[in-house]
Amino acid sequence: MKAHDGMYIDGAWRPAAGRDTIEVVNPVDEQVIGQVPAGTAEDVDAAVRSARAAFPGWAATAPAERAARLSALRDVLAARKDEIAETVTAELGAPLAFSQAVHAGVPVLVAGSYAELAATYAFEEKVGNSTVYQEPVGVVGAITPWNYPLHQIVAKVAPALAAGCTVVLKPAEDTPLTAQLFAEAVAEAGVPAGVFNLVTGLGPVAGQALAEHPDVDLVSFTGSTAVGRRIGATAGAAVKRVALELGGKSANVILPSADLAKAVNVGVANVMSNSGQTCSAWTRMLVPAERYDEAVELAAAAAAKYGDRIGPVVNAKQRDRVRGYIEKGVAEGARLVAGGPESPRDQGYFVSPTVFADVTERMTIAQEEIFGPVLSILRYEDTEDALRIANGTVYGLAGAVWAGEESEAVAFARRLDTGQVDINGGRFNPLAPFGGYKQSGVGRELGAHGLSEYLQTKSLQF
Repeated sequence: MKAHDGMYIDGAWRPAAGRDTIEVVNPVDEQVIGQVPAGTAEDVDAAVRSARAAFPGWAATAPAERAARLSALRDVLAARKDEIAETVTAELGAPLAFSQAVHAGVPVLVAGSYAELAATYAFEEKVGNSTVYQEPVGVVGAITPWNYPLHQIVAKVAPALAAGCTVVLKPAEDTPLTAQLFAEAVAEAGVPAGVFNLVTGLGPVAGQALAEHPDVDLVSFTGSTAVGRRIGATAGAAVKRVALELGGKSANVILPSADLAKAVNVGVANVMSNSGQTCSAWTRMLVPAERYDEAVELAAAAAAKYGDRIGPVVNAKQRDRVRGYIEKGVAEGARLVAGGPESPRDQGYFVSPTVFADVTERMTIAQEEIFGPVLSILRYEDTEDALRIANGTVYGLAGAVWAGEESEAVAFARRLDTGQVDINGGRFNPLAPFGGYKQSGVGRELGAHGLSEYLQTKSLQF
């Protein structure tokens, strides 16, 4: 697609306030494929004013009409699925088949789910002698990451629109072309002017201006825990609501009764998916001591198959960061059984699919989010030891449990300090709430729980 040289504000593409631009680079060949405006506080202010002006009318729109606009948006995204996939592949470097299935496919499901929820959600209910109303929060500032550029946008914008909120989106600077495609889709779907606005730019400039703007009622942010803390502090000073989906260091717990080969192979695939750039990836594999050597051998063999099947990471900074963690793992005594810090290609931001054995729970690679195709395998002595290790990080976003009997896996999963757990390879559910415990965030996305983040409650007594 051809990049727009302006911001999408009040239903039209408008010139940016400043002249600075951001180059968009293809991570596969390191070539510039486009450029977009680097938004300023002035651009953000114009977008927020547009959203504020549009809010009363959109909030008063019947839920059925909001559902109709979201249904139309779903249909546009589905019709432009190939173009979206090609754009994500160009910006992020993901293999085209993965972009088609996940990056372009999942947002269609999520948009459709909110079209249905907007039409069926109980925005009003009787409680004794009271009528309780669920009303839109107001203007939402949505700040999204680059790793799932369209999914993260839809997971914030769709529920906000379903709730009756208006939105200003600041997408990641690495993947702004996908965000521009989404703005085109919003316009094509007939969403009224000002209800959705887009400002491209850098986080410390446009993102900060959006988070600090006094007319933004809720900030929804997905990204690092460090940035999430700053946004939370800013919002707290203004008594402003936040929804924060932050980092993860999720455990894949393989209990002694599990099908080891299946659990290991699925676990490796999970970590390598999207080049390891998934906040919920199961980057710690916990294996019983008596089966540890077998698991390591299986994982090394599985990782070797991904050498030419995964794409690069998003940029040079991220590539160097991931390599630094691999070097740190070696320095702290972990044993490389697949991959390593050396680049597998002469061009592009590629990182070798990497597996570490002999990882102990306090090592850096077992505690910090790497955000690359790196798996750490830890041994445990018994299930209580496994539980202690699994819960032994500051994060609690996701995880997995494998056991011969589903009931055994469920009993263990209920004791994990984490927001979402897959049982014996459970499938993705776009209606299930997604979000974390501890420093993995505040609030939930997807389904009815995701919609409720954009609502506030009023009761009338009779």
